Amino acid sequence: MNQDTASLIQQANSVYQQHFPNITSFERAVFFSWGCTIGDCAFCYMSTQPASKKPTETKRSSASILAEFILSKNLGWDIGFFTGGIGVLKPEELEFLLKTICQIIPQKIWLSIGPIPKPLLQRYQPYICGIVGSTETINPALHKKVCPSKPLAPYERMFKHAQELNLECAMTFIVGLGENKNDLPLLINFINKYTIRKIHVYSLIPEKGTAFEHAHIPSAEEQAWWIAQLRINFPTLNIQCGIWEDRVDRISILLMAGANSLSKFKALKLFGTPIAQEIEQQAILANRTFRGTLTKIPSIDWDAQVDILDLPPRLKLQIKQQIQQYLNTMQKNSAKK
Repeated sequence: MNQDTASLIQQANSVYQQHFPNITSFERAVFFSWGCTIGDCAFCYMSTQPASKKPTETKRSSASILAEFILSKNLGWDIGFFTGGIGVLKPEELEFLLKTICQIIPQKIWLSIGPIPKPLLQRYQPYICGIVGSTETINPALHKKVCPSKPLAPYERMFKHAQELNLECAMTFIVGLGENKNDLPLLINFINKYTIRKIHVYSLIPEKGTAFEHAHIPSAEEQAWWIAQLRINFPTLNIQCGIWEDRVDRISILLMAGANSLSKFKALKLFGTPIAQEIEQQAILANRTFRGTLTKIPSIDWDAQVDILDLPPRLKLQIKQQIQQYLNTMQKNSAKK
């Protein structure tokens, strides 16, 4: 790491400590589908889904979604946001899930489903604390290239409507799409303009079959630079760093650069593995206490967690079965230690 970046991270860490406790956590982004009606963002795995399969056929079952929320709650994970492909769920399907999720957590959640018109924001308002715009990049020319069918204008309208409804606004930003340091003022202005309270700073994942399949993976220093700049310019902004299973060794750097929390880890699939253990160790290296767990299954009555919900008996049974399937995988991983 060069001297300038190290100095920047040190400054950002000082700003973080002035405004936040030395705590971090894992944030789970819960997906409801693996397909999208847009499906042409140049970096996204959803663009690689078979054309023969309708996006509406990529929906997860309600049972698996709700089981994941129950596990997340009891493992001490925060919910980064509830998300999925644009145009996949009908409003009544989404509203049912949001209402049930709020029973489980119980608190309002962040929602990321593409640009949402104001009438639907009002419909979902009882269940959401804010909306997340999957903006990805703020450079206008670059955005047109990587997200040809997902312009920024509808998201900007959504942010304005959210402000009118007293909903908070969040956004995503992917390091590695082509944005450079000279674009920092664009990002700062965008955050100020729409009173962005939270930002998810991801590192590009070169998905197989996309235009970025062979792209350069941003270094820890590159991702940390953006996080540190944001922390210095926005001392109280909630900054979440996205990592991947091959990049857990950078977590301590990203936390010291000013990130509040981390995500983009296959926490259920890799629960209890050495990789999960390393994440918790990385928090310690950054002088943070890790809230929640990626390595220890709590001893609780999981069925009781489902029984208290106001749901049909058949759905409750399906949720219990899904929870057990997840627990089986987690227990196998833990037994391999």
